[in-house]
Amino acid sequence: MTGKVLTLIATIATISALVATSIFAVEKKSGGPPGVPPGIVADYLRAVIMAHRHFYTIHIANRLRQERIVDVSENWRATRSLPLPVQLLQETSEIAELTGPNVRYHLISQWPINKGNAPTTEFERRGLKEIQAHPTRPYSSTVEGSADQVFETVYADIAVTAACVECHNAHPNSPKKDFKVGDVMGGLVISFPLSSQAKKAE
Repeated sequence: MTGKVLTLIATIATISALVATSIFAVEKKSGGPPGVPPGIVADYLRAVIMAHRHFYTIHIANRLRQERIVDVSENWRATRSLPLPVQLLQETSEIAELTGPNVRYHLISQWPINKGNAPTTEFERRGLKEIQAHPTRPYSSTVEGSADQVFETVYADIAVTAACVECHNAHPNSPKKDFKVGDVMGGLVISFPLSSQAKKAE
């Protein structure tokens, strides 16, 4: 049952990412063909990513754990349990990245339980500060990648359920133990190339 649930969720998330990025993004100042502004494309992606994550958290992970059908665990592969919501997001991101459009998304935090989720670039560090101050306003930038211009944006990752808050506050590796529902717990980083999307439309 666990495998079927995860396969279905991963498939839906990957298809959604592919559909969203088929709407190519170009900057207004680029002089390229008309397209959807990259900030709007990022908003589309975020809406899909967060909808799947929230549904999984509320209606699958929390519900099945409360009904004692299957547990939720960091070591989900070894224990035949369900992954944590953050792990589901990581898994679907890896699948989406392998499918072709170079869409990347991941969670970062000033207070990561997993040190691998700490910010690694100046953009991410600055983004976390900005979304803490302005949670409803994403922090975005366009940078030069190895082959294309890359659009990056950070959205506030807000605690939406008591289960998320309780898990973080109780975890022995959590640097912060006083989260409340509605708090900004970190950020969702979304990035994708600009010029390759424009070339496909030419």
